[in-house]
Amino acid sequence: MKKNILLIALAFAIIIFSLYMGSQRGDLGGADEKIEEVIKEISPDYQPVFKSIFEPPSGEIESLLFALQASAGAFVIGYFVGKVKND
Repeated sequence: MKKNILLIALAFAIIIFSLYMGSQRGDLGGADEKIEEVIKEISPDYQPVFKSIFEPPSGEIESLLFALQASAGAFVIGYFVGKVKND
């Protein structure tokens, strides 16, 4: 029980620290935005081959969808790891 509380406290500390560091830099954008800037600098007339099917209305919605995707993947991986271990 004590070990679980310690792990939860450590997880919260990591989350708070990462949010603090991100707010200090003021740059919480993703890699997609940064690579677009680099590509436009290298080749201003570049046109992407594919366009997104769905554009989220805001960055918060985009982050929410990414978090849901990550949690669904973690659930699937955890389920199969648990299934293999119990069999």
